Amino acid sequence: MIKRKPLTALKDLATKAGRWLGLTAPPAPHTHAVKNDRFDELAWRDTWDQAPTLRELAYDLADVHDYTDDLLRDVWTAAYKAVPELHPRHEMDRSRLLNHQVVEALLNAADFTALRDHTVGDPYAAAMAVLAQRAALRAMLDQTRDAQQAAQAAAEAQQEAEHAAHAVQAALEAAEQAADEDGQVPEDAEAQVADAIAAAEAAEQAAQQAEQAARSALTDAAPRIHAAARAAAAEAEQQAREESELMAGWGVQPGDLQRMSFEERQQLAQRLAGGRLAEFALLIGRFRAMAKGERARRVRGAPGELIGVTMGDDLSRLVPSELVALAVPALRAEFAARLAEGRLMTYETHGEDSAGAGAIIACVDCSSSMTKADGNGITREAWAKAFALALLDQARASRRTFVGVLFSSETQVRVFRFPQGRADIGQVLEFAEHFFAGGTSFQAPLDAAADVLQEQHDTAGMRHGDIVLITDGECRVTGEWMGEWRKRKAILDHRVFGVTVTSSPGPVLEELCDSVRTVTDLTDLDVSADMFRLI
Repeated sequence: MIKRKPLTALKDLATKAGRWLGLTAPPAPHTHAVKNDRFDELAWRDTWDQAPTLRELAYDLADVHDYTDDLLRDVWTAAYKAVPELHPRHEMDRSRLLNHQVVEALLNAADFTALRDHTVGDPYAAAMAVLAQRAALRAMLDQTRDAQQAAQAAAEAQQEAEHAAHAVQAALEAAEQAADEDGQVPEDAEAQVADAIAAAEAAEQAAQQAEQAARSALTDAAPRIHAAARAAAAEAEQQAREESELMAGWGVQPGDLQRMSFEERQQLAQRLAGGRLAEFALLIGRFRAMAKGERARRVRGAPGELIGVTMGDDLSRLVPSELVALAVPALRAEFAARLAEGRLMTYETHGEDSAGAGAIIACVDCSSSMTKADGNGITREAWAKAFALALLDQARASRRTFVGVLFSSETQVRVFRFPQGRADIGQVLEFAEHFFAGGTSFQAPLDAAADVLQEQHDTAGMRHGDIVLITDGECRVTGEWMGEWRKRKAILDHRVFGVTVTSSPGPVLEELCDSVRTVTDLTDLDVSADMFRLI
């Protein structure tokens, strides 16, 4: 008689499979390293849709990394959010561990902290920061392929372990259905449970080994990632700072930028950084800064021309030597006595409040000789237009109309108007870029300038405008025209300043202008500094 093997009790099988029973599905691992909310999600989606260059970068990097979209989003979010916070590493999808390590390295880089001064809350700037790191990201991913492969293997092994655990539960459920009334399980059902348990144990061990291998590979890659992250952050910070300075130099306000689309801002940055406009950028920024400083030095209460020194008690007009007395305790009593008697030395000025004054008009020579450059590579045109744009700022600060008159030969005149100094960047760039490259004629641009002042006088009663004629040449004017010019000047009571660029003023220019300044060194801005106090 053949003795049959006793059946295994279901409860014994359940004990063996216990560790894989009753498992609840773990929270879905994070595929993005940086925590974000729905507003961040909307901002990213909008930026992604508007920025084809971001999508092109993702496509370009896809041959070295399977999760490029997620990586670019993480780098963007780290630059965009006010307080970026990383998910804990153990909560990350294993396949995104390299992304996590890259972003963590960036956030720890000092230059990335400096970069965020330009990018926080600005989707465009954050996207441009990502694009600035294009080369560094590719190099980083190229150098860490082994770590990414190990992380991917760990992710796949973890998935296999989870599937094997579910297989144990499924096999035990099948055994339960096949058990008899006494809870005894048939041999084939028992074998299926045993096989599932063995497979689960093997998958779990493989997952642990893959996890360890991934950690080791990422640890080995850490120095390369941190070095590349520092280089990437430094490159991005430099580009962001240069673009920010470029925009500020051209007078583009942050509010103006926020109203532009991604494509418009990118095209504007490329336009300012390339071609002839790039030559103007440094000078424009220096002129703007100098003009702002000169405005701050104006004597309060009298925005007119400084004509000398007198005695008085107006503390806002004290000359520097009087201020020195306040720093010497022994002289303070004498200072107080002279203040009471009105015998302090103060600046004497005359002039009228700029509110309601006529326009500031810059007539800029655009003849072919203005393209000549000095030893520093600065062209006469660049100097002249940078100075004119600083006068535009001057007009905005004093709420006066600014008019730019570009001129060359007699029939080559173009007039740009900026009411109260308010300027659309497109119009400013058109003014800066336009160039005739003809001869030189003073009559037509000065007539155009006088027409503007005449119009303001007739319609609003404005007088006391200022005309600045910037040229490197000399030309003849007719006696009849000169006579008419003097009559109009007497009626409108405007001032005319002449600025000659790398040339000496001729008799015509000296007769036309109330005062003439000669610029021999295009890197020296101080020659014309006082004009920003007078105008």
